[in-house]
Amino acid sequence: MPLHDVGYRGWHGEPRHGLAAGVIASTGIRLALKSAWLRRVMIFAWSPAVVFAGAFFAFEQAIDDMARGAWHSDPSRLDNLGLLGKLVADSLGGRLDEPEVARRTVWSRLLLAFMRVPQTVLLAVIVGLVAPKLIAGDLRAKAWLVYFSRPVSRFSYILGKVGVLAAIVCLVTLLPALALWVLGVLVSPSAWVAVATWDLPIRILGASAAVTIPTVLLALAFSSLTAETRIATFAWFATWVACWITHGALTGADMAARDRPEARAVQSVFADSPFDDGPPVVRPSSQLRRLGWLAQAAGIDQTTDRWAWLSLFHAQGVVQSWIFGIEKRFAVVLPSLISLVTVAAGSLVVLFLRVDAPTRA
Repeated sequence: MPLHDVGYRGWHGEPRHGLAAGVIASTGIRLALKSAWLRRVMIFAWSPAVVFAGAFFAFEQAIDDMARGAWHSDPSRLDNLGLLGKLVADSLGGRLDEPEVARRTVWSRLLLAFMRVPQTVLLAVIVGLVAPKLIAGDLRAKAWLVYFSRPVSRFSYILGKVGVLAAIVCLVTLLPALALWVLGVLVSPSAWVAVATWDLPIRILGASAAVTIPTVLLALAFSSLTAETRIATFAWFATWVACWITHGALTGADMAARDRPEARAVQSVFADSPFDDGPPVVRPSSQLRRLGWLAQAAGIDQTTDRWAWLSLFHAQGVVQSWIFGIEKRFAVVLPSLISLVTVAAGSLVVLFLRVDAPTRA
């Protein structure tokens, strides 16, 4: 007498996408954190927050000293605090007569610079350590036989893998930025500062999403295209480097063209054009101009970067600047926004086509 049919049988229940994705994500996070290198890099990723925390404290101390009459409201005194002091002083562009306005300006620029330069660069390294093996490892070990022989849909599988990277990305970008905002509130003279800057945590969340969504989806798309982890890793870093070099070459060509005598003559003719109804372009001070990367990261140098959409790093920076309310020219933001949406949508299509491709072979 036969006991049971032990072969695969159809399942006719209702799949719980959230439960399956949660299990995949939690397992992936637990396995990823076993890497000693990843733990070291994640700890190191919090170190820039310590430096920026000093800038928050110095600014609030300056506000407090001014309120007590210890010194006049001259932001140039902040120059002695190093690079971030110059950034704070240049952000104000005047006196500290209006503390609330000055606080919003300085906090926004400090948070933007923090998320735009150190965290995004470290994020690319961390994603390069984690993402390649998430799907490529399943393809190589034929783990898809385990996943898709159970009531796990493509959506649940992708959502779980995205959850792994999203959680790690939030630990690197979102949480340190929120910690800086909380620190700013704690060192400020009044708890009402939290009410006055209530929108900054929301902007931090939006800026983190602008980095997380296209970055995570692109990394997973590379991982789904091959069963070799090293190929996915190479593709990830090669894309960042190639896009950065292309952006730098085209931007350098534009700068060289603007330095030509005929180009300067045209710029002088149209400098005061009555047809230019956009907001005035803010230029950094001569001191901060020598540190162009810092002025651009904080949104002080608002020179139009017309090639930002070609580079994932620079496109994310432009969109983040818009989210923080620093870049107000939507025509400048639109190409970068379209670029990020295109990368995210294209990567998502690749994922849906590739994750269960072996089952259709």
